Amino acid sequence: MDMVKIGSFLQELRQEHGLTQAELGDKLGVTNKTISRWETGNYMPPVEMLEMLSNLYGLTINELLSGQKLTTEEYKEMAEENIKETLNASTFELQEKIDYFKRKWRKEHIVAFVFLGVMWACVLVLITLNGLWWPMVISLGMLLAVLLYMILNNMMMAYVEDHVYGGKWNKYESKKE
Repeated sequence: MDMVKIGSFLQELRQEHGLTQAELGDKLGVTNKTISRWETGNYMPPVEMLEMLSNLYGLTINELLSGQKLTTEEYKEMAEENIKETLNASTFELQEKIDYFKRKWRKEHIVAFVFLGVMWACVLVLITLNGLWWPMVISLGMLLAVLLYMILNNMMMAYVEDHVYGGKWNKYESKKE
């Protein structure tokens, strides 16, 4: 899939319809910079944006991914190739997004991690000072650490799912209505 060719085609279609990058961005709910990135071939529009562009320009997604208007015969030839390439690209992009939002969540919650770590250490010190037996202290500490990890991991995954799947689809669904 030639991203520069696709970008040029998207630019040509936008200009044929008399739209500026800002106007197209407003219609799709993205910035003019995002449109520019698509048109220069730096980024591919996500699948839901390809569908919206397809509807806007009266073309098929296959034609958009081919970077040209297709005859019936060309359409059949390009369909399989475009599907395979798109699936490979989307899988990779999805994993990148998941990794990005995991890192972002951890960075946003670093203060909480430090605070919880200090609190955990204080609890262990208090238990020790009260004369409890060391194996019990270690067991309790491990239990608390595992429980805390499970809670924080679930919070992180909910955040990631909301930002990777939820937010994007909710935004798209509200535009469809």
